[in-house]
Amino acid sequence: MIAIMDYGLGNIANLTNAIRFLGYEVEVTKDEEALRQADTIILPGVGHFKDAMERIQAQDLVPLLNELKETKLVVGICLGMQLLFEHSEEGDVDGLGYLPGTVEKIISSHPVPHLGWNALHSTLPSLNGDVYFIHSYKAVTNENIVATADYGQDVVAIVQKKNILGIQFHPEKSGEIGLAILNQALQGGFK
Repeated sequence: MIAIMDYGLGNIANLTNAIRFLGYEVEVTKDEEALRQADTIILPGVGHFKDAMERIQAQDLVPLLNELKETKLVVGICLGMQLLFEHSEEGDVDGLGYLPGTVEKIISSHPVPHLGWNALHSTLPSLNGDVYFIHSYKAVTNENIVATADYGQDVVAIVQKKNILGIQFHPEKSGEIGLAILNQALQGGFK
């Protein structure tokens, strides 16, 4: 079973529908027992980094996540990916710290937010295609990068460190390739 962590920020309906379409059992929950029973925990997210961390902390979900990340697949999507990193400029607040790196505002000659379709670049052929982004902040790291997108600069699009995965774009809004990438993530990731 896949558990989408319901901490109050996220486009959960579309993501839930995409996961069901792929044939998985999925539950949107913040219930500790349900999260413990899940094979995979998804951290969704749309919104502000500081708000997200405050909500997760207020619901006392950080200790549970810290425990579950040792044995479960954890997938962060959009803001959920950014929460996996150590610190964000957005609200000047620490993240979960599961991945090395920071989250910084996109400074680009292109319009910000980074909104719309953009090509992924990866050494893995299955990840090369156009996907749908919407974000104003980006992960800054030199480690665990699986795919990037060019937005006047390299934007980290997919990261993976063992069972911790992050997807910056919205796979549920990215057509067939997005669903294929989401399915790969739910199967354990990218090799």
